[in-house]
Amino acid sequence: MIKNILVPQDGSDYSSAALLYAIWLAKRFRARLKGLHVVDIVSLEGPFIRDISGSMGVEPYLNFSAKMREVLEAKGAEILTSFTESCGREGVECVEESAFGIIANEICEKARTADLIIMGRHGVNERFEHGLLGSVTEAVVRKSQRPVLVTPKTFKELKKPLLAYDGSPGAAKAMHSAAEFAKELGLPLTVISVSTPGSGADSIHDAKNYLKPYALNANYEQIPAPSGEAPAVIDKYYKENGHDLLFLGATHHSRLMELVLGSTAEHLMRAAAGPLFIER
Repeated sequence: MIKNILVPQDGSDYSSAALLYAIWLAKRFRARLKGLHVVDIVSLEGPFIRDISGSMGVEPYLNFSAKMREVLEAKGAEILTSFTESCGREGVECVEESAFGIIANEICEKARTADLIIMGRHGVNERFEHGLLGSVTEAVVRKSQRPVLVTPKTFKELKKPLLAYDGSPGAAKAMHSAAEFAKELGLPLTVISVSTPGSGADSIHDAKNYLKPYALNANYEQIPAPSGEAPAVIDKYYKENGHDLLFLGATHHSRLMELVLGSTAEHLMRAAAGPLFIER
């Protein structure tokens, strides 16, 4: 059961939408939110700031860095105050926390005492990020031992969740979370499994057996697809059937886990337009 939710906040539109999702879920799970703002050490000690300080003639560099940190910490305090005010208006219990370091690492560290991380697909540096997923969000998904709910830029109430199940350990965790969500929120759950040449076809059978005690309003579909086409098939099904939340597991790759999530998770993290609930 989800009782503690970590919500990283950076003042961006994506961050604001993530907070709306967090508040919506906190009300229904009777959970507490922790708003986290991280002052990025890279912004203070990276080569970019060294170049800027040199070109501005600011001496010594450490004084410039200290002043920059003061400015960033003050901005972070404003962001967290706004977070607390938003929670207060909605009657949601919350706490604030600030940190200093590498953003993704700090988020994962603070998540040790959380049941779920909710964060936007992009952050405040969206315009400078390449691809369809922010670098911080991607790093958190790769490193976190807790599930991550990656949210889009605008909030939408969750009504039609979809679980992509392939029998992997990550997918099994995602199935448990999907069942808890659907049960607690009173939502129907659709479960799909994509069978490719050479893969087993008993994933749906396993899912039915696991979910039976939950007494959910569930629909199951086994979808055949050519080898390597599973990510595109899942994405197409998600969009064509009006789903608004996708549960999936990241493939386990032992010590390579932080570098490789698996082709399905990688593709859907970038292609899916709505929220993704990712389990490792």
